Amino acid sequence: MTDAQETAADTSLRTTGGAPPDDVAPAPIPLLEPREGIPPVVATDDALAQVIAAFAAGTGPVAVDAERASGYRYGQRAYLVQLRREGAGSALIDPVGCPDLSGLGEALTGSEWILHAATQDLPCLRDIGMIPTSPFDTELAGRLAGFPRVGLGAIVENVLGYALEKGHSAVDWSTRPLPEPWLRYAALDVELLVDLRNALEEELDRQGKLEWALEEFDAIASAPPAPPRKDPWRRTSGMHKVRRRRQIAVVRELWTARDQVAQRRDISPGKVLGDAAIIEAALALPVNVQALTALPGFGHRMGRRQLEQWQAAVDRAKELPESELPQPGQQPAGPPPPRSWADKDPAAAARLSAARTAVSELAERLRMPQENLITPDTVRRLCWEPPRILTPDGVESALAGYGARRWQIEQVGPLLLRALDTTGA
Repeated sequence: MTDAQETAADTSLRTTGGAPPDDVAPAPIPLLEPREGIPPVVATDDALAQVIAAFAAGTGPVAVDAERASGYRYGQRAYLVQLRREGAGSALIDPVGCPDLSGLGEALTGSEWILHAATQDLPCLRDIGMIPTSPFDTELAGRLAGFPRVGLGAIVENVLGYALEKGHSAVDWSTRPLPEPWLRYAALDVELLVDLRNALEEELDRQGKLEWALEEFDAIASAPPAPPRKDPWRRTSGMHKVRRRRQIAVVRELWTARDQVAQRRDISPGKVLGDAAIIEAALALPVNVQALTALPGFGHRMGRRQLEQWQAAVDRAKELPESELPQPGQQPAGPPPPRSWADKDPAAAARLSAARTAVSELAERLRMPQENLITPDTVRRLCWEPPRILTPDGVESALAGYGARRWQIEQVGPLLLRALDTTGA
């Protein structure tokens, strides 16, 4: 009997009341408690060794999840790791008490790891030594299968008929000790992942998309860690309002000063100084602390010392020589924004229009989001600079060079070739 079947058989986990009328869709069954209860939080080497042994002896795939403290702490480290496996049950591991989980990762080498939205959790799992070699991403599987809502709660309800309580998804997981309701929520997040994986695999197979999904999962497993973002300060919310180079320099100096404070205090940068305040200071170029204090975001709650450090950042930007001021925008690595194509290269604009239409129609027929069929950036690059000689091999080679998977190339290659060819590339 599967986890889902056992849960369904346990009437204590259902809502009270009789069965719904025949003409009404059955209400989802809420999961109120993990089957074996809330597991103890593992925070010592001895307890971790027991978990490693249990999960190494377990069978089948391993459900894995991680909780971060986004919006509360600096960075994206994991503050709780949840696992479940047949024969081992569920486990909750505290990476603060057990910061090195490489032993657990090694014990699970070769096993399939089931994650939901894997690319969100893999960076923080990698940091503590857990690197899957064979992932199954239930969110991505849901996208490929054509489900309109692929959040964990929505897809569990849609596919398995159970309601997961999602009230604690945005709490501060760095809190210690973690409250019992949070731990219950965390354990339930992996309770049905194996069943969800099996149901989605069956649906993908029925639609003829299973091999496509497996290619996507292999790509996730082999992808290197993302490189550091260049000029991350340029992503400050409201940056589009800042036009003059001196003002842009203020954004850079304030963002950098804020990041240093946030990292030192291990607190979310937004809790140190809001993006809106940075933009206000950049636009106003305050001459002193008194002028800075009058700006939104620098009110009476800030101490004199804090205000002085922000004003010092503004002053540094104001004192920079012209040669050291940042340019208004990043030089794009790829083609220009599509809105400018009609003026810059009308033929490229026509190619892009034809390609977008073809991709949209195919994605609708295949019942999946366009971005999962082929990334918009890949389409733009191909249309802006198509192969010199338009052949199937040339288009396929170009798509592969942009990172498209084999199944994507097989699906979109012929239609993109037609889109490029019919517009006179």
